[in-house]
This record gives sequence, C-alpha cells and structure tokens, in this order.
Amino acid sequence: MDSRIHENRKLAQLLKERFEQKAALIGVIGLGYVGLPICIAAAESGSKVLGFDVDSAKPEALAQGRSYLNHIPDDRIARLVREGRLTATTDFSRLSEPDALLICVPTPLTPHLDPDLSFVVSTGKKIAAHLRHGQLVILESTTYPGTTTDVLRPILETNGLVCDWDFYLAFSPEREDPGNVEFSTSRIPKVIGADSAEAQVLAAALYDHFVPKTVKVSSSATAEAVKLTENIFRAVNIALVNELKLIYGAMGIDVWEVIEAAKSKPFGYMPFYPGPGLGGHCIPIDPFYLTWKAREYGIATRFIELAGQINSSMPHHVVNELARALDVNAGCGLTRARILVLGVAYKKNVDDTRESPALRLMEMLEARGAEVRFYDPFVSVIPKTREHKSLSDRRSEAWDPVQLGTYDAILITTDHDKVDYATLALHAKLIVDTRNACRRAGVTSQNVVPA
Repeated sequence: MDSRIHENRKLAQLLKERFEQKAALIGVIGLGYVGLPICIAAAESGSKVLGFDVDSAKPEALAQGRSYLNHIPDDRIARLVREGRLTATTDFSRLSEPDALLICVPTPLTPHLDPDLSFVVSTGKKIAAHLRHGQLVILESTTYPGTTTDVLRPILETNGLVCDWDFYLAFSPEREDPGNVEFSTSRIPKVIGADSAEAQVLAAALYDHFVPKTVKVSSSATAEAVKLTENIFRAVNIALVNELKLIYGAMGIDVWEVIEAAKSKPFGYMPFYPGPGLGGHCIPIDPFYLTWKAREYGIATRFIELAGQINSSMPHHVVNELARALDVNAGCGLTRARILVLGVAYKKNVDDTRESPALRLMEMLEARGAEVRFYDPFVSVIPKTREHKSLSDRRSEAWDPVQLGTYDAILITTDHDKVDYATLALHAKLIVDTRNACRRAGVTSQNVVPA
C-alpha cells in the first residue's frame, strides 16, 4: 500500500507541474455558452485547448476562425486557432489526449421539473471509454449536490480505474454571464470542490492560470451547493420585485422609480429588476435541482417554489396588461391584433434564446388569436427547441420604421441597446414595455404603457 500511495502522489505531482508550466493539454467537452469562453480563457493564458462537441458545425466554425456566439468576436478565435492554441473535434476517441477534461454540457429539466442529467451521463460514458491514468476530470455543469460523487464518479470507474488513485475528479461551477463585458471568464473567481486533497490541488493548479482567484471548498457537494445558492438568490429576489411590481402598480406607484431611489442606499439593499418572466440557462432551472434533491430528505423548499410560481406567472400578467392596453388605447382585443414582439433573446445584447419568456409570450398571444411577429437585432432565426416547436425557424422582421406603425402594439420583452427607442415611439401606435426600456433611453410618450 505504501508503494501505491507513493505512486499516487508522484502521479499527482507530475500533473500539477504540467498545469503550472502550461504544458498540459486541456480538453473542454461542450462548446456552447459555457465551454467556448473557457476554451478562450485557457488558450489566451498560454495553454493548449482541445474542444469536443457532438455538433459538427461548432468545430468546423472554430477551424475557420469563426465565432458562433454573438458576444465573442471572430478575431479572438482566429488568433488562437492560427497560433495552434485552440482546436476542436467531434472525435470523442481523442478524450484520452488531454490532461484535464472539463465537462460543460447542459443540465435542463424534464417536463415535470425533475433534473435531466442525460447529457452528463452520456458524457461520462464517453470519457470512461477513453479515460487513462493521470487525468483530471472536472464537472462544470450546474446540478444538485451529490451529482459529481454519486452519478459521475461511478460512471467513470466502470473502466476499472479508481478515482483519486488512477484519475482525479472535481466540481467547479460555471459562472458565465453572456454579454457581460465587465466580467468575462478570465475575470471571475472560480469555486473548486473535490473529495480529495489531491484533486482539489490539481483543479486549483489548472484554473489559477486563467482566473483571478480560486476559492476552495471542502467537497464537490459543497461546490455544487454554492452554484445553486447563487442562482436561487437571484430567482427569489427577482420574484420579490415582480410581486412588488404588481402591488405597487395597483397602488399607482412606479416600481422602477422605487427601485432607483432604493438603490441609493449604500448598504443593506441590492437592486433587482422585474420583467416578463425568467430566461437563460440558469435562473429558471437551477432552483428546481435543489427542490428535487430536498425531497430525498423530506424537506419542502417552500420559498424557492413560491418564487418559481411568481416568476412563472409573469407572462400571464404581461398578456393581460397587453390586452387591457389594446382595449383602452386601441379599442380592440387580442383576437386578430397584429403584435410585434421586440426581443426574443432572454437578456439584452446577446443572441441566447434559451428559456426566453418571449417565446412563451408569443405562443400565448397566438393562442389568444393574435398575429405575432418578432424583431431582434441579435437573433435572426429562432432556433429549434423541444419546448417551442411551433416557433422554430421563424425569422426576425427587418427594422422598418414605417412598418412599425402597421402593428396594433409593440411588446418590448428584451431591452437591447441597439434598438432606436425614439424612432419606435415615434411610429408605433402602442408600446407595452416590460423592461422600462423606453424611459431608460430617455423616451417618454403617451403611447408607451408599462407592464
């Protein structure tokens, strides 16, 4: 046993030195909104990166020096590819080549709001088929506490290798915020959790070269809980301001004015903003991972579930407000009304439509008999999704000030900065604004109604 311990320590030390000397090859599995920024951050720090994805279009685009994410410019990709720092493939038999494998695959929900770990499981099986001695595997996908140890580890060990003896395993939650120019991957501290000291040291040695700080916690489950806590915090506070919007609106009080004044307090308050519903790959989904896991311990997550109910109800509120505004301002209802939805991305200045409330709103409006089209300067075509199949492949309308006046109402669901709100207000018959976009752009008009 002493010789086995000595061999294990030597293996870990050699891998640590490769990370510290930037001599290691880093593999990233999943080249989407999380994986591609990590590839870039690691490659720009001087490491060599090999990306893996089942979608051949992604490696093909990268090989040509092209970015497929709006907030990442082509020139960053092209330079790294030209220098040999970044390559990508669909050949998963090459998983044995990297010294570290970072798993950045989706963790969605089932229709019944249960965790869907199918992408993590299938990726784990692919890795297990090619896992070799001395590799470090890190899960970055958001999930419930215990996934790394109870789900991923047994899969990886099916090839006969033993975790923390033959290979190492850790969890480090992604913290991507697409479109945030202030906090890119290389400027965000990285939380690291592992169930062995060796794995934690190795994960820190890997990340220390391309993030400003690594924050070590006592276990992979703790690190998984950190990520859920961050996103539950946002979901609950967004639900709070959404509820306040309804209450203050009934009182004739402008919730946006309230928030702006409240945030002048330098302590004890943090501003959150209401909207038409939650979107993105984290906030609408992650809280339910903890809700599901808590049932195993007989605990009801009442606060989290209440927040989910409030946020999920916001599209209904928006539809009702739009119908009321049409009735009051245009003397017509939603049936046969021509509606232009402005913005289908889930947040401003990105092309990401995942879980966007705009998609649900479009379906709800059409179910009420409205003719619905959309304009988005970042999204030319709505991608295929299993949740909104009827909207797949719909194309954005062109920005035409004259055509704006042909719609009975414009529904602002995403507050993109590229939109000319002054021109919008000048030509539109009615604007229902769920984001306070017009007023923030300095546009005040009788035809703008908050929702």
